[in-house]
This record gives sequence, structure tokens and C-alpha cells, in this order.
Amino acid sequence: MTETPGPDESSAPTVSLAATETAAAETESLNAPASPETPDTIQSADKSNDIASSDAPTAVIPVVKVPSEQNPPASDAPTEQMPQITVPPAQAATTAMPPASPPSATPPPAGPPPVAPPPGDGPGGPSGPDKPWSNIPKRTIALVLGGVAAVLVVLYAADLAMSSGEVPRGVTIAGIEIGGESRGDAEAILREELGPRLDSPVTVTAGDTSGEIVPSEAGLGIDWDATLDRVGSQPLNPFSRLASFFGNDEVGVVSTRDDAALAASIDLVTAAAAHEPREGNIVFEDGVPVPVTPQPGQRLDAEAASDVFADRWPFGDVSLPVESVEVTVTREGLDRALAEIAVPAVASDLVITGHDGTVAMLPRQDIGAVLSFAPDGSGGLDPQYHPEAAIGILAPQLEATETEPKDAQIVLDGGRPAVVPGTKGNLVDWDKTLESLPQLLATEDGRSIEAVYETADPELTTEAAEKLGINEVIGEFSSGGFEYASGVNIRLAASEINGALVKPGETFSLNGYTGPRGAAQGYVESGIIEAGRPGKAVGGGISQLATTLYNASYFAGMEDVDHTEHSYYISRYPAAREATVYEGAIDLAFRNPSETTGVLIQTIGTDSDITVRLWGTKTVNVQSITGDRTNYTSPNTITLPAGDSCIASSGAQGFTVTDTRIVTDVNTGAQISNKTRTVRYDPVPVVKCVSPEREPSDDEPAAGGSRSEGGAAPEPGGGPAPAPAETESEAPAAPETEEPAAARPSPGDFVPDFPGIEDE
Repeated sequence: MTETPGPDESSAPTVSLAATETAAAETESLNAPASPETPDTIQSADKSNDIASSDAPTAVIPVVKVPSEQNPPASDAPTEQMPQITVPPAQAATTAMPPASPPSATPPPAGPPPVAPPPGDGPGGPSGPDKPWSNIPKRTIALVLGGVAAVLVVLYAADLAMSSGEVPRGVTIAGIEIGGESRGDAEAILREELGPRLDSPVTVTAGDTSGEIVPSEAGLGIDWDATLDRVGSQPLNPFSRLASFFGNDEVGVVSTRDDAALAASIDLVTAAAAHEPREGNIVFEDGVPVPVTPQPGQRLDAEAASDVFADRWPFGDVSLPVESVEVTVTREGLDRALAEIAVPAVASDLVITGHDGTVAMLPRQDIGAVLSFAPDGSGGLDPQYHPEAAIGILAPQLEATETEPKDAQIVLDGGRPAVVPGTKGNLVDWDKTLESLPQLLATEDGRSIEAVYETADPELTTEAAEKLGINEVIGEFSSGGFEYASGVNIRLAASEINGALVKPGETFSLNGYTGPRGAAQGYVESGIIEAGRPGKAVGGGISQLATTLYNASYFAGMEDVDHTEHSYYISRYPAAREATVYEGAIDLAFRNPSETTGVLIQTIGTDSDITVRLWGTKTVNVQSITGDRTNYTSPNTITLPAGDSCIASSGAQGFTVTDTRIVTDVNTGAQISNKTRTVRYDPVPVVKCVSPEREPSDDEPAAGGSRSEGGAAPEPGGGPAPAPAETESEAPAAPETEEPAAARPSPGDFVPDFPGIEDE
């Protein structure tokens, strides 16, 4: 034990124990039992083993100064301090060290209270073995960290300086590495490697279709400046610069594009890409049901496809976006309909028996016309039955067993209308007969049923005909002056409309009632007006019947639906009260305005005239007032080669005229309507048919003298031959001077007529 004297009496000496002595004292203290007389001491046996004797530091225990009045007299004997073992902070107790000497009977005087060691000095503190760096001074650590930061800053600055003006590290364009290159070198690399891709075909896939497109042919190019502008400048963020060592940054290509050329190329390649879904179905081929496998459809947005190709072509194969359109019929539903409906339907023929044992048959190979399928919305197929198709096949076979109803007729018997009663018919009621069609087609055997017949009333019954009130002439008109060929056509058309019945509210059409008027129907060639001049065609002359029918309906009080006047005035017709027709273009139509009474058309034709009478119940009186002719116009002259195609005409003036129709009630005389129609007629052209000049023969002298070889003069004494006179077939010419607008012919003036000329 080493004694350290204090400088004076008030100083407390401090005793330092050697490491070996301390270890021994600690060992004894740990081995000694806990004394109840030392409650201030906490033994910690669990931690005693953690402190190795060789590692234990010397414990310095300060001696507490005792007040002078309580201190014993000064003595030369040193005060001995007992070693204090410091338990790591993790332990909640302090181990009390026993005295180095064996316990005596007299307890030693109470020493000062134990003092906790400074923080960090225990084995678990920063200076303990768990943190060996804790003994390094903070200033040293700060210096090291500052040095590292300085080095990093220097490296960052050096890297930034060395890469200034270059493409940022890790940048790629269409997979081509250009990082670290100057802008000029980067462009050269891109032109060398990327440029040829413009002229190379690119595989394009659109759903289940594919093709190839050459970018340059599709109007695509490369905007080199805009592409390099995408690269940007060197990043200043140190983390971005660090990351560039370990990855790539793809910036893509900026393409120039011709939208029209690109769209055309896309359409060519993807023409088959867009297709509608094919629903599962069952069709019949020669009586055999064939399943149609469902197939999803595809929709392609052409504009979006163009954008994708323009963006992705530099990278190689391009997949265009398509939208799949799903089907609703499943394979299971298709198979079920095939087995349960389609196959039984074609098992055998369908037989229907009519009157007198007549048999109609629907062959199994024709079942496909009667049965079809449609998606049911739940993955299956619904059968669709078509009775009208079955009727089309079966009805002709039973037609001989039916009796058609016959309408009541109104005929002129002895010059008076009479009703011929109608008759009822007996027809197959196909709706009732085929009510069980679905059940019949589901049965493989016993497909034979009886036809159901029903009584059919005529469309016009006897009672209805009698109520039409057809009992008197309500309108009549006659015309004549036609040529023979026109008369043939007029009488033929008149016979077709004779007896026509116009029911209340119905409209009668001349073209619609007669139908075609060609050579096959017995019509012949006659005069017409064609291309502004007289001509000929099959069916000519019918306009005279149209004019006669129009006037009869006019005075019968019928409602004018459609009629057109001739382009030229024809004197045998009343001005502004006549009509022309042309098959398929110009029609004559009128409506029966009555709600209760009908109208019967009667025609009477002779070799020289045609008469039309309308029978019904007279309810109105009709008056026609023709106005004065005004606004005369002169004809022009047309010269044509003489021949069958040329019909000479002396021409006639054109003019404007009006017709006023006044309709009054037959019983009261009250005016019902008053309408004026204005008509302008074109002038009839003067047509000259000129014969061509006859060519002189070789042995005849030319006009003006004889002709000799070498162009010699005529023989003496021979005078010039007269020029041949011009021959022409020409009607008397109309006056060349135009009348004043206010002038008009006197009531006795003659207006030329052209027999057989009609607008047909």
C-alpha cells in the first residue's frame, strides 16, 4: 500500500491500491456473505464474473473531510481508502467492497458514501470495449470527416469539369450509347448507326396480324437537333452523377412525320387487324348443321397506332395497340344448341296434308331457311324460327287446294253502273298451321300435320261496293285529231284503265295503273316531242289520253296531285288545261277527295277520238276560265338533213296563259275553291329538212364550165352551167319578225297543229 501524505491537516490523504491488491479485495468481497449490518452495500454476484482481474481499473475513492471539531487528533497514521468497484450502468446496484483485513469485533468507523464514477468510464460506456472508437477525440473525428468531404468535393468538381460540354454519362438514344461524347461526335454516331434504320423494314404486329413498314417510305424522318436537345446538360445533382455510373438514361428519338403517308402505311399493314367478333353460330349446309366457332374481334385506333409507330420504330419491332372485342357465345353453349336443337331439326322432312290428300313437303335440306340461331346473352344460342320462309316453300304446293276470294265489281250494264257480287274464298291459314313448327322440328319422327283452312272475304265485298254511290257521271271529256299509230296506243292504254275503281281517299296514277308501255305490251311507234323537236318512239300518243283523263277528273272535282303540261302548245287541247306523260318520269295522278263515295273510270275509244267518263256521286260543279295569251315569243330555226328522222315544221309562237278553276257545292252553290294556274308554252321551232347537194360524176362538167385535163378552159361557145337548185322539204315558214310583246293573234287566227306529236 502506498501512502500519499496531504499538504496540510485539512487535506485527506488518498490511498491507491495496487491492481493485484484491488483484485484480491474484490475477490474477497464477492466471496463474503452479505452482512445485514451493512445495508448500504449491494452485492452483485452476477456481475462479478464479468470483470476480469487483469482488466479492472484502479478504483480511487476520495476521503471525505471531517469537520475539525469532530476529527480525532492528528495522527501520523494514514487513512486507508477501500477500493470501490463500479458496476456498469446497465446494473441497478453498486457492489460494496469489504475491508481488506478480516472482520474485527469492532466495526470500522463509517466511511464516506460511495461516489459514482464519471459517465463513460464503465465497461459498457463509450470508452468500454463495445465502442473502441469512443476513445478517439471528437476533434479527430471531425477532421477525418471533413477530409473525406473535401475529397468528395474535389472528385465531384473534377468529374464535372472533365465532363463539361459532353453528353451526360449513361445517355442512350434508341439503344445507342452516346454518354461522354461531345454533341458533334454524338450526332455523327447517331447518323451512322441510326440513319440506316430509316430505310430498313420494321416488323409491325397488331393483335393477331403482322406486316412490315419501311419508316422512310411511311413519311418518317429524324429531327437530329431536337433529338440531341433531349439529352440536356450535365446534371449538377451529385447523386444523379453517381447514379450515372450504374445505369442508362434512354431519351428516345424525335421523328419528323408525314401524317398522310404514315396513315396510309399503317392502313396497309393493319387492314386485316380490325375485324368484328365472330359469334358462335350454327349454319346449315345441304341439310347438315355446321358449328361456327366463336372468335373474338379486334378494334384498332389508327391515329394511336400511327403515334406508337412514330415513337417506337427506332427500337425495332413495334407492337401496335389493339382492343379485343369479346364474344358472348361460349363453346359449351354452341355444342349444347347443336346437339339439342340443330341436329334433331334436320332428322327428317316436314309433311303437311291439305284438301283431297294433297301433300306439301318441307325437305330436311331446306330446314336451314326456316331455322337460325342468335346469341341468348348467357353464353348460349336461341333458336329463331321463320314461318314466312316455310310458307314460301309450302304454300305453292297447296295452292291448287285453295279458292281465292273475288272482289265485287261495278260494271256498266246497259249504260248504267251495276254491282257484280263478290265471292268468298277458302285459303290455308298458315299462321295456325305452323303454330307448332318449333315442336315439330324438335321431334325426329312423326313430322306430319294437317293444313288448317279458313274462309276468306274479298277485299271489296258486295255490301261495300253498293255503298260507294257510283250511280251517275260526274266528269267527262273527249278529244280527237290523232293519227293512226297514236290511236293504236291511245285505245290500248284506255282499255287498261277502263273499269278502274278509285275508292274514297285513294289516289289514281296513270303510269302506276298501266305499267310499262313498250312493244312487249303491244304499243307501237308514234310521234313524240324529243330534244325540243318532233320525233318518234314506241308508245307515242298516250299524252292525248292523259289530257282527256285530266279534263274529266278536272270537271269531276278530283284533287290534282301531279300533272305536267306539254312544253309546246298543241291546238287540239285546251290551253293550260292539258297534260303529258312519260314512263318513269312524268305522271298524271289525281285523288278522290270524298270520304264515302268512290269513282269509276270509263273509257270509250274510236278510230278518231277518245272519251273518258268518271262515275260516282256528283257533289260539286266546276267552272274553267281561260285567260288571255300574253308574252309571245318567236321560234328559232333548225336545219336537219332530209330523211326519215327529220319532220319538217313551220313552227309556232310561244306564249303564257292562265286557267282558273272554280269549284262550288252542287246543292248550295257555295264556292269551295278558286285556283288559278299559269302556264308558259315554248315556241315551236321551225324545222327545215335539207337534202345534201349531189356530187357530179367524173364525165359530167363541173358547175361553171367543162373540165379538161390540166385545168383547161371550157370549150368555146359553152356558157357556164347553172348551179343546181337546193332542194328541201319544208313547211311554210313562220314570220321572221317578232310581234311586240303586247300583240296577240286575233280570235280567228290559226295556231299550227302537228298531228301525232306528243310529249311521251
